[in-house]
Amino acid sequence: MTIEINTPSSTATLKNPKAHLTGAEVRKLARANLIGDTGGLGHGYVQCNLLIVPARYADDFRRFCQRNPVSCPLVAETAPGDPTVPSHIAADCDIRTDLSGYCVYKDGELVATKTDVLEEWEKDTYVAFLIGCSYSFEHALLDAGITMRHREQGTVVSVYKSKIPLNAAGPFSGAMVVSMRPFKADKVKQVQEITKKYMLAHGEPMLWGDEGTQALGIDINKTDWGQPTNMEDDDIPAYWGCGISPQTAVMDSKVEGTFMAHRGGYMLVTDLRVEDVCA
Repeated sequence: MTIEINTPSSTATLKNPKAHLTGAEVRKLARANLIGDTGGLGHGYVQCNLLIVPARYADDFRRFCQRNPVSCPLVAETAPGDPTVPSHIAADCDIRTDLSGYCVYKDGELVATKTDVLEEWEKDTYVAFLIGCSYSFEHALLDAGITMRHREQGTVVSVYKSKIPLNAAGPFSGAMVVSMRPFKADKVKQVQEITKKYMLAHGEPMLWGDEGTQALGIDINKTDWGQPTNMEDDDIPAYWGCGISPQTAVMDSKVEGTFMAHRGGYMLVTDLRVEDVCA
């Protein structure tokens, strides 16, 4: 089974009335199941991918993140068995309910997508890991006058599973996942300069252009998650590490037990301001 990513919605567009909500306001809407994809929401707030692991795997998964900082920039983690996110990250946040969509895995297989994981949380002692997301730097590109095609087209960012292996740790291994945004040649340097500061949001693009596409071993017209981006002839694709990589590691490695994660595109929007922690 594959990870689901939301289909186009108003939350993916450039003119989004929810763009300037605070992180707390976005989480309140997520808790009430009133939003889906968080792209374009919470302008300037750090967004995070999520993986919830049985506590017995926490040390191995933390090491996995440390060995793969481009794909898995670790922002925070919860205490074992405590569903509360540290208050300086997201006040009054329950990791079981405050994302708008979750994936549930059992022994490496996707078994459900849900709007909360209250039931699953009670079956074991868990640790939740928050991993940086490239949605966090999109506002900086927009503020610099650089538009992104998926925002213009009202689609979800293109995401691919590459042939590049991640660095293994304990039972976790698998292939790197990347997101892609195309830009004109005259914007390439500016995009690099803006995004390289945001190391907790995957930093600058890891690969560019046709050579990057070939190195990743992907077909740019066939996304694994998200949707293909309609590109113009002179567009140059830029590839970033992606926080779906931990979910593919769970699936590729067939790790035993129940794991929970964000549904693709449905991030946790925190109270952290991007400029305070990423720039």
